[in-house]
This record gives sequence, structure tokens and C-alpha cells, in this order.
Amino acid sequence: MKLRPLGDRVIIKALSKEEKSKGGIILPDTVDKERPEQGEIIAVGPGKLLENGSRAPMNVKVGDKVVFKKYSPDEVKVDEIEYLVLSESDVMAVIESLATSN
Repeated sequence: MKLRPLGDRVIIKALSKEEKSKGGIILPDTVDKERPEQGEIIAVGPGKLLENGSRAPMNVKVGDKVVFKKYSPDEVKVDEIEYLVLSESDVMAVIESLATSN
């Protein structure tokens, strides 16, 4: 099954946050049970429908890693995989890698 977001919504697969304790033990993301705030966009809607009938372009694209508001997403489970659905306006930033050029 495939999800296709409508309007200005995006579908995100949460990124797990493994952390290490001071002793070097890896703590899985299930330890604190908090909703993640970062994820990868796997689907993007066509954009918000404007009053003149055109669509506003989306500022994010499939594959972008993003930071989003903690309590804004709705959770959806498809084929035993959890996804987050939220409006583009709830995406606060795109995480860009710091590639150095010589």
C-alpha cells in the first residue's frame, strides 16, 4: 500500500535517535518514548490550493531530512510501518549536510 498526501501535507518516516550513555552503552530510541522531531520525507503533496486556483509550490522534496514540531504530526500505520503526516507549515527546517569543497 502507498500513501499519497493531499494539499500541503507531507509524509515522514521518523529517524531513530540512538544515544550513548556516558559508559558507552547505546540507548535505543524506545527508552524515553518521546515522539521524534526529525525524519525523512517519503512523500509530498501537490501544494496548498490558492484562492486563484493555482497551487503554492512545496519547499521540501522527497528525501529531505527535516526537523518538525514535536506534537503536530498525526501517526499512521501502513503495513506495520509507522509514518507521520503533517502540514508543510509544521516543518521547521531542512537538515543539510556540511559538505566541504576544496
